Amino acid sequence: MQKILIIEDEAAIRRVLVKILSEESDTYQVQEAEDGLVGIEKIKKEDYDLVLCDIKMPKMDGVEVLEAVKKIKPEIPMVMISGHGDLDTAVNTMRLGAFDYISKPPDLNRLLNTVRIALDRKELVVENKRLKKKVSKNYQMIGESDSIGRIKDMIDKVAPTDARVLITGPNGTGKELVAHWLHQKSDRNKGPMIEVNCAAIPSELIESELFGHVKGAFTSAAKDRAGKFEAANSGTIFLDEIGDMSLSAQAKVLRALQESRIQRVGSDKDIKVNVRVVAATNKNLKKEIEDGKFREDLYHRLAVILIEVPALNDRREDIPLLINYFSKKISEEQGTAVKSFSDKAIKLLQNYDWTGNIRELRNVIERLIILGGKEVSEADVKAFASK
Repeated sequence: MQKILIIEDEAAIRRVLVKILSEESDTYQVQEAEDGLVGIEKIKKEDYDLVLCDIKMPKMDGVEVLEAVKKIKPEIPMVMISGHGDLDTAVNTMRLGAFDYISKPPDLNRLLNTVRIALDRKELVVENKRLKKKVSKNYQMIGESDSIGRIKDMIDKVAPTDARVLITGPNGTGKELVAHWLHQKSDRNKGPMIEVNCAAIPSELIESELFGHVKGAFTSAAKDRAGKFEAANSGTIFLDEIGDMSLSAQAKVLRALQESRIQRVGSDKDIKVNVRVVAATNKNLKKEIEDGKFREDLYHRLAVILIEVPALNDRREDIPLLINYFSKKISEEQGTAVKSFSDKAIKLLQNYDWTGNIRELRNVIERLIILGGKEVSEADVKAFASK
């Protein structure tokens, strides 16, 4: 059922609107409020898919109701009902976020068409939110250890700012996960998050990947091409394995951080960018600086906030939670029943030396789900999870 609330002080008009909408579809559940104050209280207590609201009302006019609803539940579409003298006000409500307005007396076809379109839009908004939540499930941070708790607290403090973050830790610990959390919890989450694996791109191509190039800049540059910094405009760029970046590319990244400007390879034209930079590495960058492989000035630009992700061996108390999470996730991906793990199997896995960290644990859990019994036993772990 789609719930519609009518806020109108004239009882006769309320009755007409209720009758029209109720007869139009048996999926519409229509409720009434005789003034703005009553309407606001109803909206606070219940979820509505659409609100029809008169503009001229005692106690609280429609404009005030609109402004209040946009603060309480901004996703609800509001259709304003205007008398002839309210037309200018009705147009103004569109600027304040109203979905549409309908003049009195309401034209039947226009009313029903507006209601249908508004309800369809609400469904799209709900679906988009559902999809965003589904996407974010791929980046859950599983664990209740003190070290993970500290990381979560730091993310909550840092994410709303534009401070640059350097994430350190061994391979497979979840540095990418921390970067995604920083982006999703930031004010930039409506913008893109662009990931660049600096270790996977040849040194001679890294500058072109990051900053783009113009036609003819090098042999294979057949046309102008935007780089990752431009693609990440208004969002976040995640420079993974930044310790593997060439010194010449480091110099250009430093300039981009200092001036918020880049130049495409082969061009002397500045391009302004608005990007938050999050970087990650498994290397000891201070040692790399000593060895002349990493710029100290770039390090200090990147490491405004340092987040160190611990090795799995340092947070063994989280392993049972991770086993449960991966078991459900992998079974869902494969379309099979979720397998449980015996207490002895879990204990044995907790005592393993996880040199590959969480990435290795996930691979082992997948192997055990495929090859183990209905309940993964200690014997299964010894047989199929051996190093």
